[in-house]
Parts: sequence; structure tokens; C-alpha cells
Amino acid sequence: VWTAGFGRFGLRGRAVDYLTFYFTCAVRLMSLVRSGDVVVIKTDPPLLSIVAAPIVLLRGARLVNWLQDIFPEVVGAVGIRLFSGRLGRLVQRLRDWSLASAEVNVVLGDTMREVLRRRGIAERQLRVIANWADGAALRPSAPEQNALRGEWRLSDRFVVAYSGNMGRVHEYETILGAAELLRASSRIAFVFIGSGVRMRDLKAEARRRELDLSFMDYQPRESLAQSLGAADLHLVCLRPQVEGLVVPSKFYGAAAVGRPVIYIGDPDGEIGSVVRRFNCGIAVRNGDRHGLAKAIRHLAASPDLCRALGDNARSAFEANWDRTIAAAKWADLLAAVSAQGLPAPAFGAAVENPAAVLADGP
Repeated sequence: VWTAGFGRFGLRGRAVDYLTFYFTCAVRLMSLVRSGDVVVIKTDPPLLSIVAAPIVLLRGARLVNWLQDIFPEVVGAVGIRLFSGRLGRLVQRLRDWSLASAEVNVVLGDTMREVLRRRGIAERQLRVIANWADGAALRPSAPEQNALRGEWRLSDRFVVAYSGNMGRVHEYETILGAAELLRASSRIAFVFIGSGVRMRDLKAEARRRELDLSFMDYQPRESLAQSLGAADLHLVCLRPQVEGLVVPSKFYGAAAVGRPVIYIGDPDGEIGSVVRRFNCGIAVRNGDRHGLAKAIRHLAASPDLCRALGDNARSAFEANWDRTIAAAKWADLLAAVSAQGLPAPAFGAAVENPAAVLADGP
């Protein structure tokens, strides 16, 4: 559907983009959705379920919400006051109504499911399908065989990488603190690959502290396996106050290429629990720069352990997070919804061959 293109010019422009998308999406849904259809709504742009739910109900279709985050709580947790006070409570109530109106709400992990349960969403309307990566395209390879390591002049280094978005839900202070403590360890190299609203601040703070860190742009999709495989160890981080509101998807790419992960966040959170359950890395609390430095130093000095943790990561990936596994879970879920296999509010009788309409945002 059509949307305005002012997003790059600030929050006001982004708001205009969202409003135009909501309007044109509503019009398009009204023309497309029929009784018995299955409509899958994502959370980008946020709160799209509020727009879609009344139309789905009106048309007698079936709604599936696919939550990548829980909004507006997530923006409040990072200090953005846009949805505070009465407005925030109103938006939350409308959002909760749109979730309660769905056949099922797909969330990314157990912690996110628990947040929605506390908001009053019934257990029967919640399903966990984690994010995934393509295990056929992303496969383990020996670091010494990685062409990018030579191109980036990292062939003889132990590479600690952060790959992906550095956004408002992420924190880099612990990483920089560990990098300071490891300043004298010339064999250890920190590499940041990607961008994000906090990456500029990270670069500025690294310069201020005179840290020798490497920064790379996002690599082409066809080079993703090489980019992820250039690291000996991957870092994944999340602010503790947003645990359960988002799940860092960069973990799954690191696991796919068979690299251990150090998770900087709540050890009992989604990724922290996964790392410990499958013995594929180490969990360190936010602010524990000494613990992070110790973990990196230990893995750099223990190649057999590092390799074993990476093998565990790939094994866990193949059993749980490969794209084929997620696709099968989605296929089973949509088949059950279309066949009325899931108890949910009555939206209308399902037809023999229901259509699936995916409404997504800019």
C-alpha cells in the first residue's frame, strides 16, 4: 500500500508516514478481506493491530497478530515519553483489545508470552514461534578460511563482533568498558558491523576513550555468511528494562554460523536462558564490564572451548531455529486457524480454502 516518505526527516515525518500507511492499509483491507480469510498483522509499524482488528471482525475473518515487540511499553522503557499518562493507558487498552480479538498472537519467546499473559491475554491465544535464520545459506566455516578476515586485516586476531542494529533497546557501555580493560590485549579485536540510532554515539564514545575498535557497514546479503563467520565470538546485548518486550534476533544468525555468543543482559531473560540451556555461550549482566572482559579473555585463550560452544550453537540452531522449522510451525498454525482448530472469538465461519493476507508496514 502507498505511504508517505518523510521518515528520514525526523519523528514528525515518521509519524506522517505511519498515519498515511494506517489509512491506506485500512482502505486496502476493507477491499481485500472476506469472511473466513486469515489475516496476519505484524507490529511494524506499531499498533497496526488496532487498525486491522475492527475490519477483520466486521468482515468475519480471522486475525493472527505477529508481535516482534510489545508497543507502546517498549518505547516507554527506553525513555521516550510519547505514550505516557492517559494517552499511554488508552493505547495499551486498545492494543490489548486488538490482541484479545485475535485467534492467536504469535510472540518470539516465553518472556514475551508472559508479559502478554500479565496483560490479560488468554494462554490459548498465545503461541511462541522464535525468529530464525536460513541454515542453508548460513553455515559454519573455519575462521581462518574467511576471506573478510584478511580483507579487514584481522587474520591473526581473536575477533569479537557485534553484528546488526545498535538501537535504543541495546546498550554498549558494558562492551566499551570491557574493551578498555582489554586494551593491552593486542590479539583481541572488537568489530562492529551495522548501524542504528546509537551507533554514532558508540563511535564517538570509543574515540573519546581512544579505543581501537573497527566499524564496518552492513554487508550485502550474499556476504552475510562471510560477515558473521568472520568473528570468533559474537556479542548480543539488550537493556534489562526491555526484556520480554523485544527479543534480539541477531542471536540466530550467530548460532547458524556456529559461533559462541556472549549475551549482555538479564541471564534469566529469553536469550540469556537459551545461551545457558544449550551451553552455546556465556551470559553477563549489564554493567559487568569485568565479567565480560574475563569471559572474552577466557574464550580467546581456549580455542577448543570456543569451538565446542560454537558447535553447540549450531546444533541448537538446527534443532530449533532453522527457517524450515519456523516455516513448518507457521504452516501448522495457519492451517489450524483456518480449520477453526483453535478456540477463539467467533469471527465467522472459515471457508475451505481461506486466503492469507499479510499486512506489513514501511
